[in-house]
Amino acid sequence: MKIALVQQSAAPDRTHNLARALEAMGRAAAEGAQLVAFPELAIDRFFPQRPDDPAAADLAEPIPGPTSNRIAARAAELGLVTVFNQYELGPDGRRYDSTPVFDADGSLLGVTRMMHITEYACFHEQHYYAKGDTDAPVYETAVGRVGVAICYDRHYPEYMRRLGELGAQLVVIPQAGSIGEWPEGLFEAEVRVAAFQNGYFAALCNRVGEEPRLTFAGESFVVDPEGVILARAPELEETILYADVELARCETSTARRLFWRDRRPGVYARWAERFAAAPLPGS
Repeated sequence: MKIALVQQSAAPDRTHNLARALEAMGRAAAEGAQLVAFPELAIDRFFPQRPDDPAAADLAEPIPGPTSNRIAARAAELGLVTVFNQYELGPDGRRYDSTPVFDADGSLLGVTRMMHITEYACFHEQHYYAKGDTDAPVYETAVGRVGVAICYDRHYPEYMRRLGELGAQLVVIPQAGSIGEWPEGLFEAEVRVAAFQNGYFAALCNRVGEEPRLTFAGESFVVDPEGVILARAPELEETILYADVELARCETSTARRLFWRDRRPGVYARWAERFAAAPLPGS
């Protein structure tokens, strides 16, 4: 099947940004895509650049809600599995960095919430997001089994492994990655390794463009279950990146033939118990 990653910037006008997202879905479908994905905070400026953005709270919406309903309706109109990302106001009153996943008929299959919340210069996410509480769900979509790792979650091998344990064939990564954020090569390397170790495709969809304190890089990419880059978007350009993926390849991947077969989860469980009981180094 063909997948599409919408690498786009976000202007201050979120109504305009939403209209552009809906239009991009139409272009993706016209090119034959069966699944479309968006970057982190797809229609909003990246407010965690500051620890004290007073307008951010008003951007959070319930799911289902006004924005997700528009995305769902467009997904149904186009017959397009859609992986979105937005600032969610949860039923408990807390706010989350969340990815609703819609099937090709527009039905909401579920919501993944980012579990690991960071805090460092220009990424003041602990000021805005509660920690996710949705495990690492894998959704049975019209095109296959799709999991989501939202931005910072991709750094955690435990999370990426969990998606494999639950049978993901494709892991979509809504991302907000800036120029020079990590050492050269790591942006792609850790996703390539996760795909290879777990035997799934991975598709990272990044923001792009200049904002007040950050310049988002773009360079979205798609990796196969052997860790090979299938497609890569340019740096600092808005585009829709397309890639053809054959999800059946997951079953014959190196990970499924060898790594999963030779795992020792009972040993790992004992390690985890010891680690939980031991003080952290230097504490």
